[in-house]
Amino acid sequence: MTKTRTPPAPGATKRATLKTIAELTGLSLSTVSLSLRGGTTLKEETRRKVAEAAASVGYVPDRAGVRLRTGKTNVIALVLDGAEDSIDFSRYLIQGIGHAIKGTRYHLTVIPEFARNYSVDSVRYILDNRTADGVIITHTGARDPRVKLLMDSDFPFVSHGRTEFFTPHPYHDFHSELFAEMAVERLVAKGCSNLMLLIGDDRTNNYHNIVTAFERTAARLKVETRVMDHSTGITAADTRAFAQELANGPNRPDGIVCGGEMRAISVVAGLTAAGAKVGKDIQFISKQTSDILWSLFPQVDTIEEDVYAAGLELTRLLLRRIEGEPAETLQTLAEPIPHWRD
Repeated sequence: MTKTRTPPAPGATKRATLKTIAELTGLSLSTVSLSLRGGTTLKEETRRKVAEAAASVGYVPDRAGVRLRTGKTNVIALVLDGAEDSIDFSRYLIQGIGHAIKGTRYHLTVIPEFARNYSVDSVRYILDNRTADGVIITHTGARDPRVKLLMDSDFPFVSHGRTEFFTPHPYHDFHSELFAEMAVERLVAKGCSNLMLLIGDDRTNNYHNIVTAFERTAARLKVETRVMDHSTGITAADTRAFAQELANGPNRPDGIVCGGEMRAISVVAGLTAAGAKVGKDIQFISKQTSDILWSLFPQVDTIEEDVYAAGLELTRLLLRRIEGEPAETLQTLAEPIPHWRD
């Protein structure tokens, strides 16, 4: 009995396959497949030819089929802390990761986290269901349970932030100790002797690194210090009110270091509203992750973390880990970039 094929509906297009690309390029199926998997043994001309053909026909890998054949998902998962107080942190980080995986076989899945207790639920779901080939996590704690779970499972991951585990794991981190040291030295060089550090989120290892380096550098330079970390979780209006009270208080600092831009904007606004001239009456330095703070208060010194570059580096490290490179060779620090305004 002869079967009748139903013709495609008007306007319908057939899904592009490896065979489609092979026919267009004149290459074998195995060469096309290897090229689309990022095969570095192929000539650059061959890889470019395949990539152009794939783009021209709108080729999209069948993830279900890939997973059945290889056990791989071709997915990187970013478990992103949603409580970050740095402006544009998430956007720049995702842009960096996206740029790093462009032209590779990998796609990005973003999983926002809003819990304040380092929940392992998202990581456990990824592990139990194998929904990704590797994981990037942010805002690590000293004994972060997510890191422990991933290490115990021998699953490829990289953290944006260090931990205190003895077992090495891949990480890329902002050199926060150098940030604090540079800030204190800058303020003392400008004549300050009574310094305050405004910082939140004492869950993170980054918090403890900054506080320790701040106090150590101040002790070396023989200046007074205070650490105010009560700003975690309070509103911008509350922070602004705190700064106004601080400006009119009996023991007003002459130099302030702030660990995040959003908090810094509220503090500078409060100091200004109280009549204090930032950069003259009170020297001020903040960590910078965008151009917003400088645009609003061009007199404020900042020390930048390039979050876009962090996204690139985190992805580079993770892909190397997925390929089996040892964890102890995948640990890097980003140097702070000072922006002194005078």
